[in-house]
Amino acid sequence: MATFLFDEIIFGPVKSRRLGVSLGVNLLPTDSKVCSFDCIYCECGWNPKQREKKAKLPSRETVADKLRNKLRSMQTAGELPDVITFAGNGEPTLHPQFAEIIDDTIALRDEFAPNCRIAVLSNSTMIHRESVFQALLKIEDNILKLDSAIEKTVQLLDCPVGRFDLQQTMEQLKRFGNQAIIQTLFVRGEHKQQVVDNTTEEELKTWLDALLAIQPKQVMIYTIARDTPAQGLQKVSLEELNAIADRVKAAGFEVQVSG
Repeated sequence: MATFLFDEIIFGPVKSRRLGVSLGVNLLPTDSKVCSFDCIYCECGWNPKQREKKAKLPSRETVADKLRNKLRSMQTAGELPDVITFAGNGEPTLHPQFAEIIDDTIALRDEFAPNCRIAVLSNSTMIHRESVFQALLKIEDNILKLDSAIEKTVQLLDCPVGRFDLQQTMEQLKRFGNQAIIQTLFVRGEHKQQVVDNTTEEELKTWLDALLAIQPKQVMIYTIARDTPAQGLQKVSLEELNAIADRVKAAGFEVQVSG
């Protein structure tokens, strides 16, 4: 299936299913994906198998300049976004100056769009870095992935690159508590001759137990909406997502559903 890359550092604004009018920030290359996961459903496709040269990330100064220019023009047009969202071609917290870029973004938001939120969509793999942890505490929408609380499912669905310890990651998620939004994509199908399904009763019970341990302020659940690099994946119906959401609400959490 066809997937795509974001070809700019600042992109949009776009209408987000979950966040409203979102101005995107891509801290990764504009011509390739850089990620610590290689999720089988990622709209940006697979990680490159090998690189001819080291991936070039935009500098802190470049990001600030481009964001400043875009916010200034949007302010002039009276079309400021609801949220500035760090997403793009991979995992934004991999950028070595992520914390400093967040500080710059907060300052620019306060100058041009004080009512705008700042969001980071992260796969949670770098939250053990104290600089990343502290930076994420400063923003309004700290959205952290937890597609499953079962190790073998994470390995099959999210395909971590290098060492990844799910239990350690969940302990780190607990540190955020109600300053975290947990984001989970539900999907089923088959990949590499293995069944993929994080909607089973075992999966849901283990995941709900993890939510109770983490105590996030909100849970976002959704399913695939665009083409995926892996074949044979199926959307989970809105009816099923709503049924899962009912269980999340019953556990005491605010939940947002995107079908």
